[in-house]
Amino acid sequence: MTAILDSFSTKTRERGAPPPDFDRLARLYRWMEYLTFGPWLQRCRSAFLGGIANSRRALVLGDGDGRFTARLLADCPAIRIDAVDASPAMLRSQVRRAGPNAARLFIHCADARYWQPSTPTGAAPCDLITTHFFLDCLTTQEVRALAATLHASVAPSAQWLVSEFSVPHSRFGRLVAGPIVSALYRAFGLLTGLRVRILPDHPAALRESGFTLQKRRTWLNGLLVSELWSAN
Repeated sequence: MTAILDSFSTKTRERGAPPPDFDRLARLYRWMEYLTFGPWLQRCRSAFLGGIANSRRALVLGDGDGRFTARLLADCPAIRIDAVDASPAMLRSQVRRAGPNAARLFIHCADARYWQPSTPTGAAPCDLITTHFFLDCLTTQEVRALAATLHASVAPSAQWLVSEFSVPHSRFGRLVAGPIVSALYRAFGLLTGLRVRILPDHPAALRESGFTLQKRRTWLNGLLVSELWSAN
């Protein structure tokens, strides 16, 4: 792990601004989530699990403390997961939560904006991508670049699960959702050094990179969205 972290730190300095540091939140993340949104974020993550039961190789980006990763490993006994996160503490939490299924979890301590996916010799390409409350840490341009990289490396039938915050174009969006999202950005900016302050237009970025929206579900009057995208 130390060698991986040293390599990651050097690469980050070469490419510019470092990613936010979520290490200090690893042990508190679950309780912070429950205190602010109760079970809704986890429901959002799990909305389309039934549609990905046949996935065999998944790329999980920024899953935080690993509750979704553990669920995915348990629900899909044949799946292998590559988990990418810039936080060593979060990755350790993901391994702990994987428990007896940890042998099918391969962790990569790296900045997902620059990490290059690869397919081991003889292995099938990735057929599932998941980003749960991760794209909101990126700009629209960064999401577009990430989506283009992933589209070129995954299987033609690959699916992408997205869970995100949203500010609907409504009175609720202006008076409630907008202020909530702004407050979250300020809080995570202070706690982690996150520099992004507005939600990226991830739907436009994914469409421009070749992905097609298959299903969409909203929660809490549109504050939360669950989406299932396809690479074809």
